[in-house]
Amino acid sequence: MGRPDDYQVRRKHLAHLSDEELKKTFWKTAEKVVNPLLDLARYHTSPSIERSVLLRMGFSSLEARAITDRCMEKGLLGKGAGHVVWVLALEKSLDVREAGLRLARGEDWETVEAVFSAREVNRN
Repeated sequence: MGRPDDYQVRRKHLAHLSDEELKKTFWKTAEKVVNPLLDLARYHTSPSIERSVLLRMGFSSLEARAITDRCMEKGLLGKGAGHVVWVLALEKSLDVREAGLRLARGEDWETVEAVFSAREVNRN
């Protein structure tokens, strides 16, 4: 079963746009599609999901639990435990494993909290 070619009809509302305007329209549409998914992930996570992410990043179950527990204590679980590890790795120029181990030992949480606090301030 073939689909009738209606490309010219479907593109009429875009035909007058420049390349730059088309790019802006594309990214605006992409955000409309992706933002609900990001919100869903941000507000619908759990310690077990976050531990699972850390396990897949190569951390042991004990390390993953320590990181996840601290994320919960600090109110950062919604940011994603793996993301928290990644942020510290970037901030301190560490590999991901070392960053996670530092967090599991209770180190560098003030750095992570400062980064996320600064992001919140910049967002508002």
